[in-house]
Amino acid sequence: MLLVGAGMALGACTSMGSGSGFVAPGNEPVNFSWKSDDGGGTSGRMSATLADGRVFSGDYLEITRQAASNELDPLWNGWDRGMSGGLLTEEEMPAFGSSTLYSGRVLAKLRSADGERMTCRFHLTIPSQGIGGGGQGKCDLKDGRSVDASLPRT
Repeated sequence: MLLVGAGMALGACTSMGSGSGFVAPGNEPVNFSWKSDDGGGTSGRMSATLADGRVFSGDYLEITRQAASNELDPLWNGWDRGMSGGLLTEEEMPAFGSSTLYSGRVLAKLRSADGERMTCRFHLTIPSQGIGGGGQGKCDLKDGRSVDASLPRT
């Protein structure tokens, strides 16, 4: 039982997904897959397989930033003032130290076995869920063609 629980705990930090796209011009299909071990899907490995069998793989990263409590303090004070219905009450700002701010943008630098590069930019649908929240993107190939990509929510 202990081993099963440990395996489940380790597996909970890994997220995986797939997506699809088309090379323009030509509308050749492209299949995407990604895997993240960070628990939030904000960084990991991605691969793209073109119709001709070429596979591009590499790292992806969601652009985030840390905000310290003192940066949020002016925004928190008076949070409920002017809100209709008085749903929120005046509270002290929580002492959480810092918070992650998500840009909703992901960059991926992929490379094929022969060294050709594919650079991808994605806009996430639900940034706080990382790439697992889904998104749309565009990738550029060396020959001037581009790939329109869609990553569904997992």
